[in-house]
Amino acid sequence: MDEEERAQREQDLRNLIELMRPAVQADGGDLCLVDFDVESGVVEVELRGACSSCAISSATLQGGVERILRGRLDWVSEVVGGVDESADPFASSSLGRGAYVPKA
Repeated sequence: MDEEERAQREQDLRNLIELMRPAVQADGGDLCLVDFDVESGVVEVELRGACSSCAISSATLQGGVERILRGRLDWVSEVVGGVDESADPFASSSLGRGAYVPKA
């Protein structure tokens, strides 16, 4: 893989994350790109804000974020992630409803 293809994959990934963020932010959370390897296809993300205390955050990661990334970027082989463990659960839960699942 040449440098141009690496750069294109990174840009496509960043653009897609930015496209998904408003849906998560609409419910008081956020989606952050933590790390990625365009050659192995592993992408690491983190849910923050209201997502830190949301009971369905793992479903959002697997059913939403992973499904979209793998569906639109054929080089993505695995999406790993979690929630921001440093967030105060009471402050986090006050940021949003915590049950929003976008239709997509």
